[in-house]
Amino acid sequence: MIFKRVGEERPYPEHGYKPKDWSVLPPRQVRLDQLVTTKGTLDLNALLDEDSTFYGDLFAHVVEYKGEMFLEDGLHRALRAALQQRLVLHARVLVVD
Repeated sequence: MIFKRVGEERPYPEHGYKPKDWSVLPPRQVRLDQLVTTKGTLDLNALLDEDSTFYGDLFAHVVEYKGEMFLEDGLHRALRAALQQRLVLHARVLVVD
């Protein structure tokens, strides 16, 4: 199993972070099997596109809420890591109370 669970929504409250706000959070390693996705589907073109991170953050965005880690942005990065048989993903983690 790649992820802890596949979700369809964001169960945490709105945090108000805009894409540029995430850059202040230092990236760290997160185990793929600890992540809960917030999307159940993926655009295959985004997964296979070598320039998929050209306009966005190089790191996935994870929200830690009530002891669980939710993959808010970067599903294609996480799946690419899994396909390369890596167990961890570099992500920016925002802790929400």
